Amino acid sequence: MVRTANQTNVGRVRMVNEDRAFVQDDLNGFVLAIVADGMGGHQAGDVASQMAVDIIQGELQSLPAGASVEERRRRVKSAIELANEKIFDFASQRENYFGMGTTVVTVLADEHALVIGHIGDSRAYKINDGAIVQLTEDHSLVNELVKNGQITREEATHHPRRNVLTRALGTEATIEVDIQDLNWNQGDLVLICSDGLSSLISSEQLLTLVNGSGELEHAASQLVNEALEAGGDDNITVVLVSNTANPLTGDADHVNGEAG
Repeated sequence: MVRTANQTNVGRVRMVNEDRAFVQDDLNGFVLAIVADGMGGHQAGDVASQMAVDIIQGELQSLPAGASVEERRRRVKSAIELANEKIFDFASQRENYFGMGTTVVTVLADEHALVIGHIGDSRAYKINDGAIVQLTEDHSLVNELVKNGQITREEATHHPRRNVLTRALGTEATIEVDIQDLNWNQGDLVLICSDGLSSLISSEQLLTLVNGSGELEHAASQLVNEALEAGGDDNITVVLVSNTANPLTGDADHVNGEAG
């Protein structure tokens, strides 16, 4: 059984929450989770992230039950590409929204496999057996500098241009979507978040907080609170997707619908 929890918070500094989270616990037998972190002036970021979530989840509603992993990959990729096209067209026709965009991480899960599509620096991690692995690669300037050996991973966390993306949804007419699939097992958990969490909380801290929290909802709250305690200088959004054998209290533990 796949269970979820999600939380979003405007943080301590920003006036507007430009993050969006969407969770659908039963999409023809699958669980769908999306995190989008918008960017752009004149509150354009929250328009971009909301459009991304609306378009992607809308496109995936017709996914047939029992769809193969290949079909799921294709559908997630095309949904994200359509969102890019529509956001770009919308912004191109409105001066106030020109240049707006958003990150996105989309996870489509059943009890056996995960399909993940992503653009930008929002992240997905897999947690199990006391280990945490970052599944997505940041499409950011500082990550390119780290990969090229120009700065260290530690320097990247404080770099003045750490918010500059090399790839985002909606900023160009066409986009390359990173798409992957992997098996997961009972006891595995996927954490999806905006950089308002991952830029302040190390992966080791994420692992400790999730493992020490028990209930999913409590874990989501703990993660957000920790980011707030660390400064909360950006919007903070987290979605937890857990592959669990026996939910403790049944359907009441589900967190449905949209946050933010």
